Amino acid sequence: MSDSMIHAVAGAAGGVVAMSLTYPLIFFSTRAAVETKNSHRTTLEVLKKVLREEGVTGIYSGLTSSLLGIAVANGIYYYYYELTKSAITKGRGSKALSTLESMLTGLVAGASTTIISNPIWVIQTTQAVRTASAPSGAATEGSEGKKQEKKKTAGMIQTAMEIANKDGLQAFWRGVGPALVLVINPILQYTAFEQLKNLIVARRQVILRARGSAQAAGLTDWDFFWLGAVSKLFATSATYPYIVLKSRQQSGTQASTQKSSLHALLKILQDEGVRGLYRGMGSKLLQSVLTAAILFVGQRRIYVLTKEALAGITASKSK
Repeated sequence: MSDSMIHAVAGAAGGVVAMSLTYPLIFFSTRAAVETKNSHRTTLEVLKKVLREEGVTGIYSGLTSSLLGIAVANGIYYYYYELTKSAITKGRGSKALSTLESMLTGLVAGASTTIISNPIWVIQTTQAVRTASAPSGAATEGSEGKKQEKKKTAGMIQTAMEIANKDGLQAFWRGVGPALVLVINPILQYTAFEQLKNLIVARRQVILRARGSAQAAGLTDWDFFWLGAVSKLFATSATYPYIVLKSRQQSGTQASTQKSSLHALLKILQDEGVRGLYRGMGSKLLQSVLTAAILFVGQRRIYVLTKEALAGITASKSK
């Protein structure tokens, strides 16, 4: 198995773990991002409404498609990222990327991932903001004492069929414009990560040499955790307005009816002001930072374990 493929498998597995642990925050940030000015609710109000109408399982609407999406997206991203990185650094001693090289590597990996995985995210976003019309049969007390039926959420396949029947196959690539623009998010994230990593390793190498040690400087799991968190905080803060726009277009609500991403953006500004571009930012930042931190640690640990396991298998076969 090639090194790029091992990185891809480790990235997919790490993404599934991170997504599973932080999905409720993803759900709430998506709901908040697609709320309009007149129906906007706080995260707490969204939580109460979902629990009342859909039960505890409601906050996991779209989890299956999200896990599939993150596994596919991370697998593709890490594969192309490591493949491009290897091509750039081939033939030279240092594997460290310059800022420009990091940006180019992120661009290739991000664009490939976005185009291939967009249909999965359209399904996930649609599940997160819609519920099936058929009730589950269970009922809860409403705020005014009236019986309210819990809503039953549609499954991944059912949602995909509804989207295809209603809007055609091209609907699976709605929001791909903002999503491609958002390739800048992982570019910023991985560029920040690579440069911070290079800085830390270089400083530690200087310290080791000063102590007369020939040992190579390395990074711990905690280093990967905080580097992942800081780099994602920077990237998401810089690109959040387009995250809102992408979520609205992929959900098939409001802004998605506009002629273009620019029209949709201007419509949000006209109807809701600048604040409309930052709906759900708090929960999104918390979720994305935690997810990235867990992902970077998980991907590294799974990569190391996989390499060791493959090395052990190879060694046993050679005996």
